[in-house]
Amino acid sequence: MGFAMVKLDIFSDPVCPWCYLGKANLDRALEAHPDHAFEIEWHPFQLNPGMPAEGVVKRDYLMARFGGEARLTQIHQQFRDIATKAGVTMDPDVPQRIPNTLNAHGLIHWAGLEGRQSLMVAALFRAYWVEGRDIGDPAVLADIGAEAGMERGVVERLLASDADLDLIRGREAHARERGVNAVPTFVIANQYVLSGAQPPELWGQVIGELAGLDAGARGPDA
Repeated sequence: MGFAMVKLDIFSDPVCPWCYLGKANLDRALEAHPDHAFEIEWHPFQLNPGMPAEGVVKRDYLMARFGGEARLTQIHQQFRDIATKAGVTMDPDVPQRIPNTLNAHGLIHWAGLEGRQSLMVAALFRAYWVEGRDIGDPAVLADIGAEAGMERGVVERLLASDADLDLIRGREAHARERGVNAVPTFVIANQYVLSGAQPPELWGQVIGELAGLDAGARGPDA
């Protein structure tokens, strides 16, 4: 018999570097434990909900936020070092803009209706952090949707109509009401919360513990 499935809710934003690292670490653990019990659902959370629709120049915005070019260069190098140690390809200087990610979260939602949610999350992370694409641009989002197997024309119509964006905003508001105030946040079985880019070893331990609990619940004769 297989394991009972365990819901893993992930609150994330494609422009969050820690979310990208956190997904990479989780993916490594899942690949090492292909019999894991997780049923994964991704949830919207905008780091910058007030970001203009057209986005901003990333380096200028971050220099103003962190107090100058020297400090930003230091922070970016720290991210490179952490990513390299984790075996993740990421250069914080590749993305040139910080977009408004509301439509990107809409794309994740629509992909989920087609059973492509995790695939779309991965595509958006890759597009932004590896390829430096502007994931606030509807045309770019339509390209990414098509590359992930969605019908481009459908994605274009959804983006043009602002479909489901009130739903996305409502889901994010609900997350904040539940106490989610930073990403990535992982909620296991609607009970246990992990915050930040947890290492693969920790996820491996969690997967093992869940397997042990499931085996114990089924008993020796199951």
